[in-house]
This record gives sequence, C-alpha cells and structure tokens, in this order.
Amino acid sequence: MAVIISQPIQLIVGLGNPGAKYEQTRHNAGFWFLDQWLVDSSIRLKEDKNFQGLVGRMEVASESIWCLKPATFMNRSGQSVRALSYFYKIPVEQILVVHDELDLPVGVARLKRGGGHGGHNGLRDISDHLGKDFMRLRIGIDHPGNKDQVIDYVLDKPSKQHRALIDRAIEDACAVMPMILAGEFDRAMNQLHTK
Repeated sequence: MAVIISQPIQLIVGLGNPGAKYEQTRHNAGFWFLDQWLVDSSIRLKEDKNFQGLVGRMEVASESIWCLKPATFMNRSGQSVRALSYFYKIPVEQILVVHDELDLPVGVARLKRGGGHGGHNGLRDISDHLGKDFMRLRIGIDHPGNKDQVIDYVLDKPSKQHRALIDRAIEDACAVMPMILAGEFDRAMNQLHTK
C-alpha cells in the first residue's frame, strides 16, 4: 500500500488558558500535550510578545517546526496563531492545533483535517483569523451531558482517573508525531485511530 504524503506540519499550537488558575483544567489539554511532547527534547518555550504566547523552535530533517502556546486566553487564540504564521509565512494547511474535545470520550485522541469549530472558542477564533483548513489533534475530555454545564466543566479539573486517561491519550498522540511531522498524516491517523 502506498503511503500518502501530505504537507509536513510547520507549526504546532497547543490550546489552553494561561495562568495557574487554569493550569489543571480540562480546557488546557492542548497545553498538556505540548508539555508532554517537548519533555524529551531540548526545546524550551519562551515568552515572545510579538506572537502573544510562549514559542519554541526545533529542527526536524532540516526543517524548522514552531511550537506555540497562545497567552491570549482561549477565545483570542487566533490572534497569536495568526501573528506567528503570518510572520513565518506558514500556510494554514501546515498548522496542527491540539485541543480538548467534548465530543470524544476521555482517553481518546483523534486527528482531523479541517472542519468546523463545534462550539470550541479557541477553534472558532483561529478559524475567524485563518480559515478552517488547519489540522486538528483532538484530545477527548468527554461531555458533561448538559450544554448548560459545558463552561464550568471545561474550566474544572478532571478527576484523577480521568486525568490518567487523558495523559494516556496524549502519550498515544505523541507516538504518532514523527509521522505527522513527516507529512504522513493518513498513516498517523490510522495508527492513532486503532488505539
């Protein structure tokens, strides 16, 4: 079977809210992913006011890959993503956004090309600034069961059991990152979605 190569990722964005108050909340699953993925690397994210976030750069196969945690709060994430992607001329199709996903069970991670925002304020703002054709890595946090409880739910800390499941999903996602960075998105998707 032939491996389908898409464009390699040049920018990885982990979504969350800045500050200690939000650090352990479900809405910060994108931040948790970036922290875990970078743990074995020499990359350290540093504040960059030009891009309104924490930024780092690594070299993979002689290509620069940028990592970004917007510091703008979730509903203004697009400002930070747009600033960095415009400056370095990164096409929207080569951006991977990692975020919490209410419509996936806890412990599940899924890849997706493009699509709507599904009510996620971070995705909505990025779509408003850049369009919707970016790649997504969705980290399942489950749904509280009632739409009126969603805001409190995503801004609350998961139980120990749920956090362990989320961390496992993040580890599964980290394992396919070399494929994603090489542009083997379909192969990465096949491996991750069989977990």
